[in-house]
Amino acid sequence: MRRLLLAFAAALSAACAGPAIGGDTSSLKTPHRFDALLERVERATAKHGLGVVAMASASRGAAARGVKIPGNAVVMVFRNDLAVRLLAASVPAGIEAPLRIYVTENADGTASLHYRAPSGVFAPYRHPEVARIARELDAILARIVNDAAGG
Repeated sequence: MRRLLLAFAAALSAACAGPAIGGDTSSLKTPHRFDALLERVERATAKHGLGVVAMASASRGAAARGVKIPGNAVVMVFRNDLAVRLLAASVPAGIEAPLRIYVTENADGTASLHYRAPSGVFAPYRHPEVARIARELDAILARIVNDAAGG
């Protein structure tokens, strides 16, 4: 009975993971310090036609409580016209927007970028228009990341 319950729990856990797990995470170490890289991501996002929708940072939250941890921030990016197209094609795919770029501080004082390719994020929805939007976003996100990471 215990094995059956464990198997059921594992299957339920896998089923609940759903499409949000789609896509592999790419990482890119940069020569920039954390705060500088975060600013570069914001500038590159605007330069390449997306907007910063929100930002979440555990390190800034910890600092507000007097706790020091390595810098980290999730920068959430998207654009409204793409959101409208995405939702017209697939309301469930809307949970994947905004896309996330994760900036982390390395032990040597530099910072890294981490992100999932939109084509991987949106692949589980198997809709031709969602796939088209994802390919557009692949190119845009790659330009943002490369621009932010550059010298």
